[in-house]
Amino acid sequence: MKYTKIDSQLFIQNRQNFIKELKPDSLAVFYSNDLLPVNADAHYPFSQNSNFFWLTGIDQEECILWLFPDCPREDLREILFIRKTNEHIQIWEGWKYSKEEAFETSGIKNIRYYEEFPSILLQAVGFCENIYLDLNEHSRNTLFYPTPAHQMAYQIQKQFPAHKIQRSFPILAYLRSIKSPHEIELLQKAIDITHQAFLRVLKFIKPGVYENEIEAEILHEFIRNRATGPAYGSIIATGRNACVLHYVLNNDICKNGDLILMDFGAEYANYSADLTRSIPVNGKFTQRQKQVYNAVLSVMKEAKKLLIPGKDNIFSYHKKVGDLMTEQLLEIGLLKSEEVKNQNPDWPAYKKYFMHGTSHYLGLDTHDVGFMHKTFEPGMVFTCEPGIYILEESLGIRLENNILITENGNIDLMAKIAIEIDEIENIMNS
Repeated sequence: MKYTKIDSQLFIQNRQNFIKELKPDSLAVFYSNDLLPVNADAHYPFSQNSNFFWLTGIDQEECILWLFPDCPREDLREILFIRKTNEHIQIWEGWKYSKEEAFETSGIKNIRYYEEFPSILLQAVGFCENIYLDLNEHSRNTLFYPTPAHQMAYQIQKQFPAHKIQRSFPILAYLRSIKSPHEIELLQKAIDITHQAFLRVLKFIKPGVYENEIEAEILHEFIRNRATGPAYGSIIATGRNACVLHYVLNNDICKNGDLILMDFGAEYANYSADLTRSIPVNGKFTQRQKQVYNAVLSVMKEAKKLLIPGKDNIFSYHKKVGDLMTEQLLEIGLLKSEEVKNQNPDWPAYKKYFMHGTSHYLGLDTHDVGFMHKTFEPGMVFTCEPGIYILEESLGIRLENNILITENGNIDLMAKIAIEIDEIENIMNS
């Protein structure tokens, strides 16, 4: 791992919080992610299962977490199963966790090897009533992939049909949505690295550079600052490309007079930053660009004020932001009052120019887990990212910061990153 060592107390506390939510006489099992093959003998870069990492801090394949707090046998209450290394693995693949290192990272004293799991399951399953399984139930997950967790679920239901199967997801989706101070520190580190990358490209961008060159500058800054890499596929979209919400080709030339929309974030210790800025390729905004930019910035500033505890949830918040955007679109002439008056409430008029949501949970995943119906609470972190996209003008502007909700309001974790027009122009032309 490129990131520096994390205090195991974070993961110890996370497990304690999870265990409090279990039914009596319950066993919970969590699997690490697999290495995924590309072609031939190559694999995609490893990315850990977020729930597994949140509970253990272990960043390696072929590992299992076992939590059985009510087990009569003390030696079967908390176990971490890790991949057993050998001389061949060390020569061909390199470092893997030793038992001592796995304990230092996770705080789990009972470390066993992966191949011991089936026999230990048979020893313990008779003591439990419930078996908690961890499956990907994220609302944005549309692609089914049979993970080790799914394979485990099939096996357990077939082998132990009399046991009650429970879901870990509802517990973890809520617990993970409330970030601890230590998690905020890790998020802030990812954000600070992202800030450095933004400053780097502000000095680099000029007419004639390619989108992929900008992406390369960003990646360079990420890696040199110990980030794993990008938290998601970076969007570097100049001109008309900025009207494609998830544009990732990043192969076009940046032309004089165009704006370039950049949506990128560093991943540090598996935590994701998520920044968007729209800047002029030549370092100077036109009057029209300023007009639309300031409309987006105005919505963003007002939307941030709504991210406070005890009042809204995502649904009611998005409706209020829609009203803010409608006001701005009327003011800059993109909407007419008659269009708003006769709009379809299921697809309001503003959606023609601002068709996506304003905010999503942020944390170990860029689109982090959390419940849309939950009222905002202290410790939740959201993006705030309004935008206006005018295809006929080849103009797309989005601005995005990461906001921590606190008991007394909120904190903009990206407050130090330039966003005002004069700030952007001054840096680009200094």
